[in-house]
Amino acid sequence: MGPMKAAAAFISALDGRERAGLKRLQVTLLGSLAWTGRGHRTDKAVMLGLSGLSPELIDPDDADRRIDIIAATRQLVLSDGTIIDFDPAQDIDFNLDEPALAHPNTIRFSALDREGRELKGETWFSLGGGFIRREGDVSSVVESGPAIPFDYRDAAQLIAMCDRSGLSIAEIVRANEAALLDEASIDHRLDRLTAVMFDCIDRGMQTAGELPGGLKVKRRARALQARLKESESRNLKHSIPAMDYASMYAIAVNEENAAGGRVVTAPTNGAAGVIPAVLRYYREHCQDASTDGVRIFLLTSAAVGGLCKMNASISGAEVGCQGEVGVACSMAAAGLTAALGGSSRQIENAAEMGIEHHLGMTCDPVGGLVQIPCIERNAFGAIKAINAASLALSGDGSHHVTLDQVIRTMRDTGADMQAKYKETSRGGLAVNVPDC
Repeated sequence: MGPMKAAAAFISALDGRERAGLKRLQVTLLGSLAWTGRGHRTDKAVMLGLSGLSPELIDPDDADRRIDIIAATRQLVLSDGTIIDFDPAQDIDFNLDEPALAHPNTIRFSALDREGRELKGETWFSLGGGFIRREGDVSSVVESGPAIPFDYRDAAQLIAMCDRSGLSIAEIVRANEAALLDEASIDHRLDRLTAVMFDCIDRGMQTAGELPGGLKVKRRARALQARLKESESRNLKHSIPAMDYASMYAIAVNEENAAGGRVVTAPTNGAAGVIPAVLRYYREHCQDASTDGVRIFLLTSAAVGGLCKMNASISGAEVGCQGEVGVACSMAAAGLTAALGGSSRQIENAAEMGIEHHLGMTCDPVGGLVQIPCIERNAFGAIKAINAASLALSGDGSHHVTLDQVIRTMRDTGADMQAKYKETSRGGLAVNVPDC
C-alpha cells in the first residue's frame, strides 16, 4: 500500500510544465523494498500507483490485467489519459547495492523528458501500514483537520483521560473521530471495515488452489473449514472449535493477501489476518456479540495501533515482525477485551500481553513472499490475542508491565535487531528454507 500511495502522490504532484514534458518514469527501490520487493509485488503496486489508482478503490481482479497490459505494451497510461513509455524490467530498479540510509523502505522517483533530463525527482519512505512520508517532510502524509479533544501520546495519558472523563477507550477514540466526521459517517466507516474484513475471510474459505510466487504453497482455509464442518456434524470433541475457527479465519485472510486479494491493512498487510480473525471469533463464538461490540472492538484496536506506531513502529523493515503480528495481536487483544466489557486497565493489560509475547520476533519471509511463515504466524497471533483477552478479563486490571513499557521495549529490541532479520529475506528462515 505504501509504495502504491507514494507513486500516486508523486505523479499527481507534477505541475503543468513537468507533465507536458514527461516522456519516461524511473523508479528505484532501496533497502527492504529492494530485497523483498519482488516477493511483495512492490513493482506491481508502484505501477498501479503511477496509473493513478488507490488501494481503497482498485478492483483486485482487474489489477493483474492492468499490469499485464503495461508489461506487454511497455507503456503506462496515466490518470489523465497521457501515455508514456514504461518498461517495468528497465524502469523499476531493485537496487541491492545502494544502502537505504534514511529509512529501510525507500523509493526514489524520477520524471524524465525526451532527452532523459530529470524534470522532477523525489524520495519517499513507506512507513508500514500504508503510511508514507516524502523526504524532507516532517511527518507522514495524513488527512489534516481540526484539533481533537483527546490528544493522548502514550497509554498512561490515555488511561488517565479515561479516569478523568469517565469515558471508555472506545468512546475517547470516537470523540476524536467526531472532530472530523459525524456519528453516522463514523459508524459507516467502521461497518465498511468490518464488511471488507469478513468478505476477505469468506473469499479465503471458498478458494482453493496454489498461491502465486513459486513456493507452491497450497491454500488451506477451504480444506480446514470442510474438516471443521465434518467434525461438528459427527459431534467430535477432540478440539476446541472456536479456536480452530479463529486460526482458519486468519489463514483465510492471509492467503487472500498472498494472492493479491483485498484486505484491510490492520496494522499491515502481512499482519492483516489477526484482527479480522479475532473480530469474527467475537461475532460468531462469543455470547451477546453485537454490532456495537464490533464497533467498540475496532475503535479500541485503533487506539492501541496508534500508540504503537507513534512510539515505536508497525513496520517489519524497522523492528521485525514484532511490529506487525505483535502489534496486530495487541490491537486484537485490546479490542476483544473491550467488546467483552473489560475496563480500561484490563484492556491495557491485554494489549501489553499481546506485544510482550511477540518481543524479538523477526521478519524473515522465505523467498521474500508473504507466505512462509507469515500465514501461519497470523493464526498464532489470533490465538494469542484471544488468550490475552481471557487472561486480562480474569483479573482486575492490575499488572506489573505497562503497555508503554512494552512498546518502548519493542522499539529498543527492533533497533538492536540485525538488518538481515528485518524484512530483507537475508536471515532466519529465509536462508535456511529453500525457496524453490
